[in-house]
Amino acid sequence: MKQIIVTIAVWLAAMFASAQFTLPTLGFGYGALEPYIDSTTMYIHLNNHHAAYVNNLNNALSKYPKLQNKDLNSLISNINALPADIRTAVRNNGGGHYNHSLFWNLLAPEGTSPMSARLEKKITETFGSVDKFKAEFEKAATTRFGSGWAWLLVDKKGKLSIMSTPNQDNPLMKEVKEKGKPVLALDVWEHAYYLKYQSKRAAYIKSFWKVVNWKEVDKLVFE
Repeated sequence: MKQIIVTIAVWLAAMFASAQFTLPTLGFGYGALEPYIDSTTMYIHLNNHHAAYVNNLNNALSKYPKLQNKDLNSLISNINALPADIRTAVRNNGGGHYNHSLFWNLLAPEGTSPMSARLEKKITETFGSVDKFKAEFEKAATTRFGSGWAWLLVDKKGKLSIMSTPNQDNPLMKEVKEKGKPVLALDVWEHAYYLKYQSKRAAYIKSFWKVVNWKEVDKLVFE
């Protein structure tokens, strides 16, 4: 089994080596987020789901050489300016690539990335307390019908807000960009949690707080 996994990893690396966009590597092992996010889910989530978004995005862009020098943010921030025949593919797969790449960076093994005092102060000033912030974020994640994402955003004035989006949409897309850039993201697609939590999305969302990379959130909020 280990040899098969290694072979698949090598094949994926070779396949994406010359592509416009590539699959990122995790900053931790597949099992580093146990018991909150299991290693099998992490492996499948990255190497099957995220890899598919990257592959499909590259395929969609392959017939438009002028788009192959565009960075991901430019592409998904200007979806309606893209050729009509690839617009949906870039929205879904470019969004999926951006969302997941951010998500991986916002995760860390339990106890390795505590919330800073300045971030706690800012959250408390906005939401009343960290617990109230978590409750509002959990509500956005829990009530997102079907698949999608929950977000903490910061606007140009430094104001924090919470929202959710369907599917692989994100706040960079002009259709949903209202309140700023994403600084915390939670994937609530079933593939992110179903192996461990089955239909208990709320339990998965609660567990998420154990593995948030608050150092990365702090950097994104205050940079």
